[in-house]
Amino acid sequence: MAKKNTLRYILLGLLSTQKMTGYDLNQAFKDEIGEFWQAKHSQIYPELTKMEQEGWISYEVEISGTKLEKKAYSITEAGKIELVNWLDTPSEALPVNRDEFVVKLYFINNMDDPHLLEVINNQYKLHEARLAHLERRKELIFSSQKEIDDNYGHFLILDHGLTRERDYVSWLSGIRDRIEKGS
Repeated sequence: MAKKNTLRYILLGLLSTQKMTGYDLNQAFKDEIGEFWQAKHSQIYPELTKMEQEGWISYEVEISGTKLEKKAYSITEAGKIELVNWLDTPSEALPVNRDEFVVKLYFINNMDDPHLLEVINNQYKLHEARLAHLERRKELIFSSQKEIDDNYGHFLILDHGLTRERDYVSWLSGIRDRIEKGS
C-alpha cells in the first residue's frame, strides 16, 4: 500500500478553520501542530501547489502594505470532501518512534556507566521544559470550558501531550532516584 501523505490532510484541516497564508500555515507547525507533527516551509509550499492543482484548495492574492503580495489559501468543496474521507479512514499503523535518547540508553551496559546520569539529567531538563511549555499553552488556549468545547480535538491533543510529558518526567525521576541510591 502506498504511504499516505498526511501533510496534505493537516493543511486541509488547518484551512477548514480559516483562510491562511503559507506563512500562517508554517507558524501553525511551529506552535500547536509542532507538538505532534513536524513540517518545514520547504515541504508546505510544494504541497500547497499540488493541492491547488488537484482542486482541493484555492487562493487569492492579497496585498500587504504597499507592494507585498501574498497568497491567502482556502479549502474548496473538493478539499472538504477529501478531509472528511481522511478523517473517516482508520489509522492502521502505529507511528515509528525514532528517539535518539532511547537509542543511547540501549547502549549503556550498567548502572555504573559514567554517562548514564548525565544522559538522564539532560533528558529530564528537556522534558521538564516541554511540560512547562504545554502547561502554559493549556492556560493560554483553554482558560474556559467554552474554549474546550469549541476546540475539543485540540484540547485532547494538548492533554495527551501533558500526560506524555508528566509520565516521561516521572519515569526519568525514578531512574535518577535508582541511580543515586545505587540499586
